[in-house]
Order: sequence, then structure tokens, then C-alpha cells
Amino acid sequence: MKKFSIPQMAVSLPLAVLAAAILIFINELSFYQSTDAVASIEEAQKTRGSINKLLQQVLDAETGQRGYLLTGDPRYLEPYNTATADINQNLDVLRLLFAPYKDQLTEFGLLSRHVSRKLAEMDLSVRMRREDNDDAWKFVLTTDVGKEQMDAIRERSATLAASSIRKMEQGQAQIQRTLLLSRIGIAIMAMAGLLAFYMYLLQTKAVLDSGMREQAMLQRERDLLETQVRERTASLAELATHLQNVREDERGHLARELHDELGALLTAAKLDVARLKSRLAGNLPEAAERLQHLTNTLNSGIALKRRIVEDLRPSSLSHLGLVASLEILAREFEDRSGLFVTTDLEHVELDGSSQLTVYRMVQESLTNMAKYADAKQADVSLHNFDGYVTAEVKDDGKGFKLDSLGPASHGLAGMRHRVEAAGGRLTVVSAEGHGTRISAVLPKSS
Repeated sequence: MKKFSIPQMAVSLPLAVLAAAILIFINELSFYQSTDAVASIEEAQKTRGSINKLLQQVLDAETGQRGYLLTGDPRYLEPYNTATADINQNLDVLRLLFAPYKDQLTEFGLLSRHVSRKLAEMDLSVRMRREDNDDAWKFVLTTDVGKEQMDAIRERSATLAASSIRKMEQGQAQIQRTLLLSRIGIAIMAMAGLLAFYMYLLQTKAVLDSGMREQAMLQRERDLLETQVRERTASLAELATHLQNVREDERGHLARELHDELGALLTAAKLDVARLKSRLAGNLPEAAERLQHLTNTLNSGIALKRRIVEDLRPSSLSHLGLVASLEILAREFEDRSGLFVTTDLEHVELDGSSQLTVYRMVQESLTNMAKYADAKQADVSLHNFDGYVTAEVKDDGKGFKLDSLGPASHGLAGMRHRVEAAGGRLTVVSAEGHGTRISAVLPKSS
């Protein structure tokens, strides 16, 4: 045995050195891989937390904004201003986190643009509220622009959060591979490796449980905020409908006052002038001529009063019905504007409020047509179907781009709200050089 000791030692020593080298290599490799994986997981967790925090800050800013718009109380601007400042800081943090990753940085750029647009939309409505421009901020609030930007923010946040989760999963998989390699290659450190792996699992489970609890809490808060936003939006819609009804009541009251009081005064004045004219006839030709001019002026005033009263509250609607009222409206518009108007009107079953809604829609459409369409012909139609009624106004004018409508397009917004308040749906179809078609679908009276 002794004669083989030296060769055995000569072999065993290089093997021992090789085993030691392999042990050190595996240990160092495992260390660096585990360190990189843990850093990647921590970065992914920080990224996901920052994304969730950003989404919550946007919701806080929206809540503060809507609270200020609804109440006008400047105290609501404090959480709004705080949230907007925190959003910019959080965006800077996320930009640094995504800087090494080109794909995620591109996705973050889209998220940042949507957040900037959302902040601009909220800032615009807040400034309009400060300037007491009620029509402007109410219009901004009733559009779908804020909702579209919020949906886009949620979608981009979910995409970035999913990439962070994948990064965490990749880090976890890397650690598992490293631990498995350590178990196979390092028998001496097997127990320590198993213990470390077990402790890591406990820590990961605790982190995941904490994240799930935080996510559940954030979800509950988000659901509560969305419920509040929906309730407040519904309250605004009810308020707008109430104001619209009040406006119609005031117009009806003013129409009655003009008809009863001013109409009586003009008629009495006309009778007095007629008496004077009959007494002075043949005696004072110049006075008779002036009295005739005065009579013509009073007739013009009576006609103007009648037209104003009809515009305020069409009496034909209650006395003659919707079809006759629309026919009269079309003929008068044709006389005033010089446009050729065709009508295709059927008798429909609508209550008084819905009839007024249709009348106002047609009236506003014709008014807008005269102002902006540069049309030569218009078509007004009213048709009866099973369960619903359609009203439509078309022209052959220059049309417009639907996406070019700005905050000043109150006419279309008012028509849309009026039709939707009656349980219907308004559709606007237009293109440059191809005219405009405005149609409403309303349910029949039950």
C-alpha cells in the first residue's frame, strides 16, 4: 500500500484542489446569481409598488378634482395639489427604474403621456371652475375624455405590473436553479442550503402575503372611490336634468308673460291707432300716413312677439301635436334661411316631455345648420317603430371632423344630454364635404 501512497496523493491532491476550485466556483457563482436575483426581485417589487402608488395618486387627484368641481370648496384642492405633486415625483422614480429596460421604458412613456393628459384634463376643469366658467367645466366633466385616459392608465399600469411580476418570477426561478445546483455540487453545504432555501421561501411567502393584503386593500379603496365617482357623476347628471327642466319652465313662464302682457299691450296700442286713423281719415293725410306706418310697426312687433314666444315655448306642440309643430318649424326655417327643407313625418306615440325633446333637437340642429353647415338642402324625418321612435335631421353641407369638436360645442352636448335624460340615444355622423346627420332614438310612451 505504501508504494501507491505517493501516486494516490499525487492524484488526490489535484482532485482535492480541483474539487476545492469547483466548490469555490460553484459557491461564487451561486452567490452572484442569488444576489442578482434578489436585487431583481427587490427592484420588481419596488416597481410594482410605485405603479400601484401612481394609480392611487391619480385616483386621489381625480377625487379631489371632482370634489372641488361639485362643491367649489378650495379645501378639496389640497389633496388634489398634493396628489399631482406626488405623481410627478413618482413618475421620476419609475423613469429611473425602467431606464435600463428599453421595452418597459417605451411602455412607461405611453403611461406617462396618458397621465399627463389626465392631469391636463383635470387642470383644465379646475381652472374653468376657478374662473366660474360653469358651462366649460361641466362639459369637460360630462365627456368621456377623463374616463378614456383613466382606462388607458389602468391598462398601461397593468402591463407594467405584469412585466414586474414576470421579473419577480424569473428571479425566483433563478434562485431555485441556483439552490438546486448548490445542493447537487456542494454536499457539505446541503443542509445550510436547504435551511437558507426554506428561510427564503418563508420570507417570499411573507412578502407575497403582504403584497396580496396590500393589493386587496387597494382594490377595496379603488372600488369605493369608483363607486363614489359614479354616484357623484350620477348626481351631476340629475342636476343638469333639473337645470334643464327649470330652464324650460322659465321659458314657458316667460312665453306666457310675453303672450299675455306684451301681446295685450301691443293689441291695445294697435286698436288705439286704428281708432285715431278712422277719426283722422281724410282730414290729415300726413297724420294718416304716419298712423299707417305705426300700424305696420305694431304688426311687426306682434309678429316678432309671436316668433319669440314660439321659440321659447312652441304653443303648436300642445295644440297641434309634434308632427304639425315640426312641419311649422321646418317651413319657418325654410323661409328665414332660404334652404330647401323636406319633411317625412309620421305620427308617433310620445309623452309631452319626449315630444319637447324631439322638437328641441330638431330646432337646435336646424340652428346649427344655418350657422355652420353652408348647406343647400335639409331633410327632417320622424318615424314610428315597434317600441321606439326615431328623429333625424340631415344636411348636404360641408360637414366636420367629429374628433375636432372642442369644449365650445355646447349645442351637441346639450342635445345629447336632453335625449339621454329621456332614455334615448343620440348619434352624430359627419365628415368633411359629406354633410351631417343627427339622429335620436327614443322609447315610446308606456
